[in-house]
Amino acid sequence: MERMEDRIVDVSEKDDDLSLRPLSLEDFTGQESIKNKLGIYVKAARQRGEPLDHSLFYGPPGLGKTTLAGIIAREMGGDLRITTGPALEKTGDLAAILSNLQDNDVLFIDEIHRMNSSIEEVLYSAMEDFSLHIIVGKGPLARNICLSLPKFTLVGATTRLGLLTSPLRARFGIVEQLSLYSTEELASIISRGAGVLNVSIEGEAALLIAGRSRGTPRIALRILRRVRDVAEVAGDGVITPAIAERAMSMLGLDGFGLDDGDRRILEALVDLFSGGPVGLSTVAASLNEESQTVEDIYEPYLLQLGLLERTPRGRKATARTYEYLGRRPPRSSQLTIPTEEDTE
Repeated sequence: MERMEDRIVDVSEKDDDLSLRPLSLEDFTGQESIKNKLGIYVKAARQRGEPLDHSLFYGPPGLGKTTLAGIIAREMGGDLRITTGPALEKTGDLAAILSNLQDNDVLFIDEIHRMNSSIEEVLYSAMEDFSLHIIVGKGPLARNICLSLPKFTLVGATTRLGLLTSPLRARFGIVEQLSLYSTEELASIISRGAGVLNVSIEGEAALLIAGRSRGTPRIALRILRRVRDVAEVAGDGVITPAIAERAMSMLGLDGFGLDDGDRRILEALVDLFSGGPVGLSTVAASLNEESQTVEDIYEPYLLQLGLLERTPRGRKATARTYEYLGRRPPRSSQLTIPTEEDTE
């Protein structure tokens, strides 16, 4: 089986038609501030003949952190090597990857906050001095070997910036937060994706899909693929608003982009725990889910819609939760459920 740390992607030779990922900053939709800054940083680095500063991207999953790493590699004229924090179990794993890099290559470490401390300490000198210090042997016979490394760029990605240690975070010259996308930006991404998939889509259908994608391109493109399936089987291959509505109804997505998993959490809060407050582990256990799954996957969007409240005593349903479920809200609350216009 191919190991994660051995994956390498040559972005200079990749077939554009086989990937929904944009391959240049010009094609990348959204994150305008980050795009503008990266464009300047990359151009300046190329003019100086230097590698781009090590970069750290953080934010919710699916917003384009891996895509930006690939774009940086392409813009700098290097290859992209991908690994993850948990996959780097021994210093030898990291040494094998670093020793095979070339000048201007990009090493992308996803979930970088999950690296163990021994790997992190080896990475310090690699990031600062482009050198690798390895201790060979044990006891009195132990000796330190120093290897010179090519001038590479490390791109780290994390969904939890606070879990990175201060020494590691301080070694990144570029630190940027990716934010959720607007409906219009997602509609543009969906239209581009439809072109790559060689399927026709109407503008209103793209907006319908975008409005139920939680502000996340990965979700938008996942829904697009399923809508395409419905269009090919139940229609004439063109994604119309009617086809899009039919497909999203089949997927259980309502007008706010909530699915069955979201509704199960809200129903558990209201029906099983009288609206809360109740602890996260208790909610997760009642749904047969992992606590981290509930916290990282479901809760952010529910919080954004005002359908969930985090309190010191636990999770709590809001008045909007009751109204969304068609239940009578507590008399003490005056909140109303958001309209679809509020969520766009």
